[in-house]
Amino acid sequence: MELNDWFEKGMSPDTYIESMNKHKENLLHVYDHFQLPEDEEVFRQIKDRNLRAIILTEDWCGDAMMNVPVLLRLAEAADIDIRMLLRDENLELMDQYLTNGTSRSIPIFIFIDENGNEAAVWGPRAKEVQQFVDNAKDALPEKDAEGYEQKFKEMLFFMTKTFRDNQDFWLDTYKSIKQELKRI
Repeated sequence: MELNDWFEKGMSPDTYIESMNKHKENLLHVYDHFQLPEDEEVFRQIKDRNLRAIILTEDWCGDAMMNVPVLLRLAEAADIDIRMLLRDENLELMDQYLTNGTSRSIPIFIFIDENGNEAAVWGPRAKEVQQFVDNAKDALPEKDAEGYEQKFKEMLFFMTKTFRDNQDFWLDTYKSIKQELKRI
């Protein structure tokens, strides 16, 4: 399938959000509280490119819970039409966008031009957020150590809360997406 076909297969952001069970409230919290910086010139430049975006995501993903609403706000300002695809139901596409060539990390934002050609790809995290995640994982005991499962669950809970509430991470994510789009 071509990227245009994947785009057409996707659901609207509203349909995706309505279908959510796990992180719906957190995603809406970020969406309701994230304010785009005053970047009117950047929004105009992006808008002039007539971009569309395919988002590979899943409801259970904390990164998607934070990053998707940031992109939705940018898309509103820059007139980017978005379609959402569930990663686990679209592995053929996902496997074309593996993180480090091996990992099905999400979200992945695939920006396409009006002809359906890939213009840019972003995801799954801004570098500042990746550093936070790496530090949290480094603090975990070894996987075979007693108490690992509990510590891992605590880390996920803390990360989810941080992604929901840390507005600096939201801004880092916006800046990272914007930087990728400025390269086009």
